[in-house]
Amino acid sequence: MPGFPAGRRDALLIATGIYESPALKPLRSPRQDCEGLAAVLRDPGIGGFQVQQLVDAKSYEVKRALEQFFRNRGREDLLLLHLSCHGIKDDEGHLYFAMQDTDKDLPASTAVPAAFLHDQMARCRARTIVVLLDCCYSGAFLPGAKGDDYVQVKEELAGHGRAILTATNRTEYAWEGDHLEASAPQPSRFTGALIEGLRSGDADTDHDGRITVTELYDYVYEYLHHSGARQRPRMWADLEYRVTLARTAAGRPAADPPAADPPAADTPAASRPAAAGAPSAAESETTSWNSPPAEGEQTPPPGPGLFTRLKDAFNGVDGDGPSPPPHRQLARRGQDALLRVEFPLTETALGTLRDIQVDTAVVCDRCQGAGADAGTPVHPCGRCNGIGTSGPEPGRDTSVPCRACHGSGVRIPFPCHACTGDGRVRVTRTLTLKVPGGVDHGTRIQLAGEGEVGPGGGPPGDLYIEVVELPHPELERRGDDLHLTRRIARSLARGGGTVAVTTLDGSKSVRVPAGLRSGQTLRLVGHGAMHLRGGGRGDLLLHLDVDKDDGRAGPGR
Repeated sequence: MPGFPAGRRDALLIATGIYESPALKPLRSPRQDCEGLAAVLRDPGIGGFQVQQLVDAKSYEVKRALEQFFRNRGREDLLLLHLSCHGIKDDEGHLYFAMQDTDKDLPASTAVPAAFLHDQMARCRARTIVVLLDCCYSGAFLPGAKGDDYVQVKEELAGHGRAILTATNRTEYAWEGDHLEASAPQPSRFTGALIEGLRSGDADTDHDGRITVTELYDYVYEYLHHSGARQRPRMWADLEYRVTLARTAAGRPAADPPAADPPAADTPAASRPAAAGAPSAAESETTSWNSPPAEGEQTPPPGPGLFTRLKDAFNGVDGDGPSPPPHRQLARRGQDALLRVEFPLTETALGTLRDIQVDTAVVCDRCQGAGADAGTPVHPCGRCNGIGTSGPEPGRDTSVPCRACHGSGVRIPFPCHACTGDGRVRVTRTLTLKVPGGVDHGTRIQLAGEGEVGPGGGPPGDLYIEVVELPHPELERRGDDLHLTRRIARSLARGGGTVAVTTLDGSKSVRVPAGLRSGQTLRLVGHGAMHLRGGGRGDLLLHLDVDKDDGRAGPGR
């Protein structure tokens, strides 16, 4: 496909809205989700995917389709999976995707286990897998919503070489549509935002003609946030390269998303999320996950469309979109952060859990991100009229943050004493980092949404952990194999015997065959580092040097 990296671009869209069990309510949006998303993904001018749709299928049909979808793949293939259905849990809290024939009391045999999907992705050779989950997580519903109180999607599905976007976090509801009384099917809010961001090109926030996974997620998050949807999408990414999902006409005016209804009610805002250990997603052609974000780099301001209308509403310009509260700063995404952490060879080779402390910015509790003392006025910036940006400077094609308000869009006569008007305060947090076995020196692990909160209470940036592998006193790592050189006595080499060898699993006794010559190598299968992208481990190669003097040889018997 011209304009995209080498390899196949295949998408599997699974939608289930009709259920045989009366315990699972019918859903209006899945079929519409599937058709709308398929149209933009297969469009050669947008996604360029080969699309397969599976609507209202039985559980065994879906499992068969999933297994076929992930089989016989090449390294350069890009696979996209979209699921729109109910999600349920068993008594032990395991996640299942409900299909037409699902019985809530028998999920293991009548639904699609998340563990099954995880296994298929783990066996797949494709370097890049993108999963879009627009699913409910139990059979308990609010009016017009599908939801559950706790589901560990990240723990169930996250893994290396994957990006996972979900319609909601684990404590919120995934809303089907804007008009609950309407009988006509319509896309869910989450998938509707995905479709609009891809179709209009509005998700191409840097106007480079390409929509990456991260850009699409940022667009959907802001879209739902400003539309008043009572949900916050989540993202986990663990990819080697930036992944391009779609392309646009670079720099073209983006179409405005449809106006959204005012929010039904206020709900606690969830922080912008989390990529299970993983670097950011974007084009596989160029940028490796070992390339750090530029220091102080900020996400470019979003292009025209929904966000322009929101700013116009903020400044009193007529418009049909919801306006943000006038007393708050314009929310901006927080900066990404990079932290280098040292790990011994044992932990990088076999994996580990590590608690790390991070000094970061969080929303000020006193002013809730507004930056002003309670009860004091906040005015739009006089220079930029509350937009937060000014025209392009000489030599630049894009707008720049307003110098008077530093991009906040407001003037604060009486700043909050706790945060001095920034809307954020510094805190030290402890995060538990999961380091997958097989990472090596220089690998960067992305914790999406764990960076600092943006000015004005904006979504947080990402935290990148760079692995610094400490040298081992005896073992040398080369890829997933380990090498160890030992001297043995001539008598041991001549007559055979055993020698004690250091491994990652402790000391091992290795048999030395009789008549061994100096320089020969013995291989200990499965005693090396774990394979990062698949099961199993590398080997330990024991290089034996025969000493001319028995007294100088290493330990053995």
